[in-house]
Amino acid sequence: MDLQLAIFDLDGVIVDTAKYHYLAWKRLGDELGIEFTEQDNERLKGVSRMRSLDIILELGNQKKTQEEKEALTAKKNSWYVESILQMDASQILPGVLDFLEDLKARSVKIALGSASKNARTILERVQITNYFDAIIDGNLVSKAKPDPEVFLLGATKLGVKPTQTVVFEDAQAGIEAALNAGMYTVGVGDRKILSEAHVVISSFESLNVEELFHALTGQG
Repeated sequence: MDLQLAIFDLDGVIVDTAKYHYLAWKRLGDELGIEFTEQDNERLKGVSRMRSLDIILELGNQKKTQEEKEALTAKKNSWYVESILQMDASQILPGVLDFLEDLKARSVKIALGSASKNARTILERVQITNYFDAIIDGNLVSKAKPDPEVFLLGATKLGVKPTQTVVFEDAQAGIEAALNAGMYTVGVGDRKILSEAHVVISSFESLNVEELFHALTGQG
């Protein structure tokens, strides 16, 4: 089997923290007198914290100074962190643990590639930090997906070539980032949205590493 490294996005792939982001942004919107719906929230997927705030302010036709914006994003993040500190292992998405175990058994290296600055906190709360050989998060990278920085850094850190790496992503920008890095891609979720991925899965349930890698590379 040619693939030596699996890199996972966090939200929507390993756990689903999107609801906590939405609730925190909605709370901020309410405080600012801006209506923020779940439909509006779709525009925030894969977008940086500051850009997310800009989108919400645009919805309310409001302008803030840079200093005010930094205070608002800090407030939103504190509410989000309060929520994720309540997380536990029951919130790992179905099939993920078995798949991580399967990768370990085959000596495939595992990395996290997430824009979240709270990634380590979440991994600790759901008790799976020990599975990861490298954690590349928003504290280590400055360029947002579809820039490939986060994935290339993971491969470099573990001494693996991009062509020997597979990335698991639930967002189109993430798939694009992995393709820009020259890596294999597995989309987790909607086939229509993630059509550019080499393979698309609906979940990790009953997913076999050998079969998946064979589907990706044509080699068992």
